[in-house]
Amino acid sequence: MKTIIKTENAPLPVGPYSQAVKAGPFLFCSGQIAIDPKTNQVQLGSVEEQTELVMKNIDAVLKAAGAEWSQIVKTNIFLMSMDDFPKVNEIYGRYFPAHPPARSTVAVAYLPKGVSVEIEVTALIS
Repeated sequence: MKTIIKTENAPLPVGPYSQAVKAGPFLFCSGQIAIDPKTNQVQLGSVEEQTELVMKNIDAVLKAAGAEWSQIVKTNIFLMSMDDFPKVNEIYGRYFPAHPPARSTVAVAYLPKGVSVEIEVTALIS
């Protein structure tokens, strides 16, 4: 059985997918990009600004599902340029001060809406 998670505090999906899905003991959150949930407009500032907004959007989805950052077990980060890795890593690290989740970070050829970073998370919930 699965439960669809939807919140107005995170951007609307830009395609045929859900913001997150609860399935068994897991919460699978779709990748978040730098879209302002109030306007549903892309915010193409610096990679640091984009990452801050991405993390806020993830936080909104987690809260809608009744989950917390400490429950995240795996993340995937997609970057347009590995040159941005240290900048994204610094902001990302603030959300995981202890016991960070497993993670993959990859450079990609293109991301939706021309953004520089996309992050998806999986959490273990009860």
